[in-house]
Amino acid sequence: MSKPEFVYVTYIASTLDKVWEALTTGEFTRQYWGGRTIQSEWKPGSAVKHIKEDGSFDWEGEVLKAEPPKLLAYTFGNVLGERPSRVTFELAQLGAHVKLTLTHDQFAENSKVLPAISNGWPAILSSMKSLLETGKALYPEWR
Repeated sequence: MSKPEFVYVTYIASTLDKVWEALTTGEFTRQYWGGRTIQSEWKPGSAVKHIKEDGSFDWEGEVLKAEPPKLLAYTFGNVLGERPSRVTFELAQLGAHVKLTLTHDQFAENSKVLPAISNGWPAILSSMKSLLETGKALYPEWR
């Protein structure tokens, strides 16, 4: 039996560096992630914190791989009481566009996180794409 995973691919009219910045800069993430901020040093072993507008943690993780501007992987932990899962972003420049492939896997058996992120990631990444391409994120409309 195969293990569950969520894979989402999108193409963004941007550069690798700008997409990397969008994924890793707190000020940028706040604009497209519903007012929430991601903070990390983005080095293997460093903490990843997803911070709500009130300063509390939404979730925490650990950087597994960081190869700017093409590969980023971290754990996605303390969500719905489940053990951490893994999030991997792969970026490739294709002409004037960046192909972004998100793979979220290593879920707990009978995961409650998988159905939640299956709706969340497309909305978040669509908001990021919109912000990079038009200067306007989809937030707060998508939330």
